[in-house]
Amino acid sequence: QVFSHHCPFLMGPIKCLADVVTPDTDIQVTLSIFELASAAGIPCEVDPALVKVLAGSKTDGSSPEEDYKVACLLLVFVAVSLPLLASDLASLYNTEMDGYNNNIHCLAKAIIHVSAALFTVHNKNIETHLKEFLLV
Repeated sequence: QVFSHHCPFLMGPIKCLADVVTPDTDIQVTLSIFELASAAGIPCEVDPALVKVLAGSKTDGSSPEEDYKVACLLLVFVAVSLPLLASDLASLYNTEMDGYNNNIHCLAKAIIHVSAALFTVHNKNIETHLKEFLLV
């Protein structure tokens, strides 16, 4: 907010660029815009730093199809694990902490950000995969 107040001529174009990005935009252009926006403190749909780390951590010798299957299996693992995690005693709300002992309240945001970054690396539709996750 302070940066927007002091430099509106700089923040205005960055916000406009971030608003113009659509799912049809080229992935490299999208990541460049999101990198600029996140450096300026504007929240983005996909974290460019996380995408860069995940893209750089691909294992040698594995095909892109195998990496994509592993990403899909990770979401299946999370979906199957959610009922077990919800029934855990540490998943009870603690009024003293104003949260949960096992930080389960952070899980939804983590799933969204990690899956968005994973499927951005593989040039897949994020929304479609998150809808499939909810079905599982």
